[in-house]
Amino acid sequence: MRILLGIFAIAIYGGITFYLGWNLRAWLNSLQVFRWPILFWSVLFLTSFGYFIGKLHVLLTPLTVLGSYWMFFLQYGLMLCMIANIIVFFTPLSTKFVGTGAVGILLVLLAVGTYFAYTPVVRQATITIDKPGEDMRVVLGSDFHLGLLSGKGNLEKFVALSNEHEPDLVLLAGDIVDDSPQRFIDKGMGKVMESLQSTYGVYGILGNHEYYGNEIPEFKQAMKESNVEILMDETLLIGDRFYLTGREDLTNKKRLALSALQPENKELPWFVMNHTPDDLDEPANLGVDFHVSGHTHKGQMWPNQYITKKIFELDYGHRQKEQMHALVSSGFGFWGPPTRIGSQSELWVIDIQFNK
Repeated sequence: MRILLGIFAIAIYGGITFYLGWNLRAWLNSLQVFRWPILFWSVLFLTSFGYFIGKLHVLLTPLTVLGSYWMFFLQYGLMLCMIANIIVFFTPLSTKFVGTGAVGILLVLLAVGTYFAYTPVVRQATITIDKPGEDMRVVLGSDFHLGLLSGKGNLEKFVALSNEHEPDLVLLAGDIVDDSPQRFIDKGMGKVMESLQSTYGVYGILGNHEYYGNEIPEFKQAMKESNVEILMDETLLIGDRFYLTGREDLTNKKRLALSALQPENKELPWFVMNHTPDDLDEPANLGVDFHVSGHTHKGQMWPNQYITKKIFELDYGHRQKEQMHALVSSGFGFWGPPTRIGSQSELWVIDIQFNK
């Protein structure tokens, strides 16, 4: 059954790719610059599957880059082609005029999306926890996908912004690397990560992409050398002030229930990191005070956020559920195309106030 579903999915994907190629060819013909059809179709289909082909060998890495950008053109190119076909069919406007307009819009969207992906903003929130304690500041980052297109420069931006806000605690809520940690190691990103400053340290968890890479021991070692402690179904008492739990990602079907990770002292604040915001009822019912997640990217590219809103109770931002404050970040990086439309790469600064 899986094989049949795979064949069906590839057939649909191939059909969409052909439709986009057919429209591109029609526009190039209208400009009288279309040449070498065999080469055209070969390059088109190689690019459309490039993201996956490029992962087969390091020498094929340029195909991964092409394939990543292709995901952007696939989504917005498909929308624009359908609109352009309707306009050409029902109006006297020419393929040349409409096609040129569609390509222009696509390039503008690419420029805007690239800006929002590589120009992070700082989001701020203030929450109150009804427990005794001294006020503190937490910096939250997630979904860096550090690797080929989200690289050392992107990480340097995060470190600079985080240190600028002088946090007491830094939380990295999963998908820190894009599958494999090798590029993180090879490009010396660990030295950058080491520069993160906070009163109580830097803590992270696994996301689904760390599982996809299947190099978790190597990832944990790289983070340890970068002064980041990765929590895998663990609860720590930090500074005799609060408990911090880091959950395994939902990808691990054998992860522990949150009830098995409850702290003994119910009087101290309890913070939980869970990469995928799949269930807010369980932590709220168990008495979690502050719950942070990532994973959703807020859809990353419009109109995908309407899908994430349907999937998750909270797909983005802050919400209080009973006594628990839940926060979901859209991420500091991106997956696939280095573009964001309707979202922006971000870092959260959360000021926590306690009843003293």
